[in-house]
Amino acid sequence: MTSEDNERPAARPAAPPAAQPDKAERDEIFNDTSSAVGDFAFDRAVAGVFDDMVGRSVPFYAEMQRMVAEMAGDFVTPGSNVYDLGCATATTLIQIHPRLPASARFIGFDNSAEMLVKAREKLVAAGVDREVDLRVVDLDREAPIENASLVLMLLTLQFIRPLHRERLMQDIYRGMNDQGCLLLIEKVLGEDSLFNRLFIEYYYNMKRRHGYSDLEISRKREALENVLIPYKLLENRELLLRNGFRAVDVFFKWYNFCGIIAVK
Repeated sequence: MTSEDNERPAARPAAPPAAQPDKAERDEIFNDTSSAVGDFAFDRAVAGVFDDMVGRSVPFYAEMQRMVAEMAGDFVTPGSNVYDLGCATATTLIQIHPRLPASARFIGFDNSAEMLVKAREKLVAAGVDREVDLRVVDLDREAPIENASLVLMLLTLQFIRPLHRERLMQDIYRGMNDQGCLLLIEKVLGEDSLFNRLFIEYYYNMKRRHGYSDLEISRKREALENVLIPYKLLENRELLLRNGFRAVDVFFKWYNFCGIIAVK
């Protein structure tokens, strides 16, 4: 048995459940009609309700987090770096922590300092005791990645300007180790306009079931219109293959949401 074998847990514990927000942190940002709708931004107000927002807005969010943690355990190697691009409030880093070698280093990038404040608070509360480096980084401009065995982009690429996605994927690929893994979760367009229309309606029905009003749904859609720019599933797949990833597959699909795994 090698020293690296000794670092990996003999049995992988189940990832802890995602932290549930207090009732005071309920997302009601788009329920206020006193002001005009501006472009969506990950500001202090969004950071304060973000966990509730994604829990109610992203289908099977907790299950996708569990799947990501499960797959991470098969790719992260001792002494390597684990990057979460668009790490938000660190939910994913907390989920994968128990499954990974202790010497793997966590690096989280986010363009919102307010989100990173929440992330640091949650990491401390969760008792994450490994080396963690959280940085304010604009992924539209740079992605300083090195020695990476795992790169996470969960609901992040869709916020990168299409003009910069090719360069970003090249930066990710160059900074990854051989056999390294990229886990990507995205909102996607349907391959046909009929499916796209139906899938969006099914998605809004889910948001209604989770307590969002038609007003909130409409106002958030307006705020995201020029900010969140989704690709089709096949466009995302081609982006990965074109930039060197040798194996690409879908690990999750729900109407207009998709999880993709890619290996260098």
